[in-house]
Amino acid sequence: MLNTHSLDTLCAALAYAMGIEAPEQAAAPLESLCRYADEKLEGRKADRIFMYNPDAIAQWVYEKYPQLFREAKQKTELEAPFCTVMPSVTPVCFGTMYTGAQPAVHGIQKYDKPVIRIDTIFDALLRAGKKPVIVAYGQCSLSKIFLERDMDYFVYGSVDEVNAKAAEIILRDEYDFVVVYNGNYDSVMHKTGPESVDALGELRANVHAFSAFSEMIKTHWRQHDTLVGFAMDHGCHEIDGGCGSHGLDMEEDLNILHLYQIYPADKD
Repeated sequence: MLNTHSLDTLCAALAYAMGIEAPEQAAAPLESLCRYADEKLEGRKADRIFMYNPDAIAQWVYEKYPQLFREAKQKTELEAPFCTVMPSVTPVCFGTMYTGAQPAVHGIQKYDKPVIRIDTIFDALLRAGKKPVIVAYGQCSLSKIFLERDMDYFVYGSVDEVNAKAAEIILRDEYDFVVVYNGNYDSVMHKTGPESVDALGELRANVHAFSAFSEMIKTHWRQHDTLVGFAMDHGCHEIDGGCGSHGLDMEEDLNILHLYQIYPADKD
């Protein structure tokens, strides 16, 4: 069974949590995330959002290997199941995640990486006087499709460099909305299958990175009301030859489960 809530409901919920207007063509916000923000912040709005975006981690993998997600589950309170969009490939799905619009609206409807021209969460943040940043690597979708905005982009050649820059950004505390992309699970999964030892090792590395960032944020952003998200784009499935893939209209590729945590600012 497919999850009820479309991925297009996330963007407006992030905007709501931060107290800014949603992008112009965003779908209505995910109510559970809005309620969580209201309850946790007692009516205040988050002044920091940190989105950790691993690639291709399916809900069925989360459910089958809960021990691999233990660190992430311990550091989050809200599980948000989504049905991602079709075709379930990276630029299409991240396009929807950060515009709140369906692929036919934001314009990416296949594995292609043009700059999105419609209103995005990054445009909404800039209008509100916020400072967003994207940290990614190589030729990945997130390093391409949201370019040409008056914001910072840091693109590196490896996951280690991306993670080091993300840690530096947390310590410097200069940005209001931080997006960090790691595609290592996706890369290995395609070659060796979603459940191979190597792929699950990369999944574990994603969880560990998220956990480390969460601890740093909890310690170094104490003066901020912060929303932290573990938010993948789509799922995956095994194909012939022991390889992995995604992009099909099937539960394995469409059902994903995000994890969220809010750290209220210290009252001292």
